[in-house]
Amino acid sequence: MSHVEHPATDTAPVDQLLPVRTSERIASLDVLRGVSLQGILLLNITAFGLVFEAYDDPTVQGGAEGLDLVVWIINNMFFEGTMRAMFSMLFGVGMVLMTMRMEKRGGGIEIADIYYRRTILLILFGMFHAYFLLWVGDILYAYGLFGLLLFPLRKFKPNQLIVGAALLTLMGVTFEYYQYKKNIKNFHLYEQAKTYSSPSDVPPEIQQGSEAWETFVGKKKPEPEEIQRNVDKMHGSYISMVLALASDNRMMQTVYNYTYNPFDVLPMMLLGIALYRLRVVTAKLRIRAYLTMAAIGYAIGLSINYYETMLLINSNFAVQALAQAGVTYHLGRIALAFGHIGAVMIFCKLPIMNLLKRSLAAVGKMTLTNYVMDSVICGILFTGVGFSLYGQLQRHELFYIAICIWIFKMIASPLWLKFFLFGPLEWLWRSLTYMNIQPIKKEVNQR
Repeated sequence: MSHVEHPATDTAPVDQLLPVRTSERIASLDVLRGVSLQGILLLNITAFGLVFEAYDDPTVQGGAEGLDLVVWIINNMFFEGTMRAMFSMLFGVGMVLMTMRMEKRGGGIEIADIYYRRTILLILFGMFHAYFLLWVGDILYAYGLFGLLLFPLRKFKPNQLIVGAALLTLMGVTFEYYQYKKNIKNFHLYEQAKTYSSPSDVPPEIQQGSEAWETFVGKKKPEPEEIQRNVDKMHGSYISMVLALASDNRMMQTVYNYTYNPFDVLPMMLLGIALYRLRVVTAKLRIRAYLTMAAIGYAIGLSINYYETMLLINSNFAVQALAQAGVTYHLGRIALAFGHIGAVMIFCKLPIMNLLKRSLAAVGKMTLTNYVMDSVICGILFTGVGFSLYGQLQRHELFYIAICIWIFKMIASPLWLKFFLFGPLEWLWRSLTYMNIQPIKKEVNQR
């Protein structure tokens, strides 16, 4: 890279705007990243190992009784949506830390160059992850896409960011309520259509609503033949899976991104920036403040999640209940995320279980590598390129696999970081972002 002389009043050379140093890292953020990433796997393992519809509805596949139901309850009560909320918050925090660090080093307009190059690279990583590593549930593309909007918001005050996050969340709740009312209206039209003696006697409006409900039910509770087709698809060759999943990936990266993620991902990014500016996620507040945060978050979040959980169980996962549970979904997951953050910050401040803290922090320092590694490991275990376990295991057995992957990451990550500065994908991301090969090996005196 060429070096250009700058006058004292000019901005810093780009080659001085280096990636974060180990000494600059905030330990509590790394622990929180590690916790959220591990929690995400508990949810994703279901989508890795079972058909998509089984993610919300255990009666579709994977078991809805005994241990299988217990695992579903644990996930729905404590992890569903909440881990992704925390993960999204931390992405927002990472953006602010990166730009603030470069501004302190004298950076100017080149900060935007570096930031947008980093974010566009994340979009490309997400596309590769989804299409070629076969993970339809990829979040990197969405983070890159909505990350493009964050740069102009980086200096907003916490109260402005919180208001923005609240408004977006309210829009999401309103959208879910609208969808629920629309679906229930179609359900009533479906029930009404059954009262006619002949299909030809059904009025067009009622017939249209009835067909819309049947289509919705078919998406939520596919027939056994459709389930088997999906299982066979995931047991095919690598090329056949790439082609078969391409349409799902296009839907997730277009329709889903523009109808759902603006109310899921973006508000959490804004909230994460606000929590960083308020020193919440840096473990700088008193333990009493975090106890209050955890108590209120858990009281609200677990109450809402309990309501949703019992609504589904008591209805035997009826489609009407599945639609209704979505209305309060955002409120429960955000409140519970606050509870988890409060608990993790208390854990970080207390002088206990330091080995566990270091392991979780190491997982968090290698977030990108570990997130993609989950897909590689699960691709080998579940798809036709490996052991073809897709659709073959019960929900509780998938839970055991997730815990084994947890343990592997918590052992492998500290070992890797003993000899290297970054995870391999973090190193690649940094090198491409700064357009300069970054050092990766630790010097002997750094170990």
